[in-house]
Amino acid sequence: MTTTGQRRSPRRTEALSRERIVGASVELLDAAGEGGLTFRALSERLATGPGAIYHHVANKDELLGAAVEAVVIEAVGAPGAQGTPEDAIRAVATGLFDAADAHPWLAPQLAGRIARSQWGTVVPRLFESLGRQIRALGAPEGAWFTATSALLHYILGAAGQNATNTEKAHALGPDTDRAEFLDAVSTAWERLDPDDYPFTRAVADQMRGHDDREQFLAGVDLMLAGIASLPPSGGTAT
Repeated sequence: MTTTGQRRSPRRTEALSRERIVGASVELLDAAGEGGLTFRALSERLATGPGAIYHHVANKDELLGAAVEAVVIEAVGAPGAQGTPEDAIRAVATGLFDAADAHPWLAPQLAGRIARSQWGTVVPRLFESLGRQIRALGAPEGAWFTATSALLHYILGAAGQNATNTEKAHALGPDTDRAEFLDAVSTAWERLDPDDYPFTRAVADQMRGHDDREQFLAGVDLMLAGIASLPPSGGTAT
């Protein structure tokens, strides 16, 4: 009896922290998406009962929010990143881009929560991380909100679209070759009517074989160049 009790004790007394629950939730989301995250599945994964989980989180929406926050914090780090402002902004951007690519559920969850104004601490954290660097770049104070908002919207939108494209490619099957797919699309663009689609035909070859991550960062650099060209408060562009 004593021996049996000693063997079972670690399972009974093992700490079930919010951090462990959120970590297991991220694993379930990665494996099966939002539909795969249930309290039953989470209970089985953690070898505990639903009641113990409800002690830390009230419902699934809170659980999803905590999972989003955990992934975002890991992706972008603390707002006071080292390096130049440009380096810090690129670090936030690439962190979110890679996180959205690794966790396909992240981008739609972020977009949905922003649309419902359920920001929690995630969007303020991202806004702070980017806004500090916009200010450090010397942007006029009157443009801080607009510049930071535009940059954040670009990063979230482009990262989310890339994650969606990745999911669609996976849905085509494991044998799908990205280069062949892009070549087929580029070829289709080249065959468009030259009178109706002169520009699309002209850039068709640029789309063939492009790197999504490099293109994403090029977009960030374009926005940074625009922010750097903003006139001082009360001034005019030259």
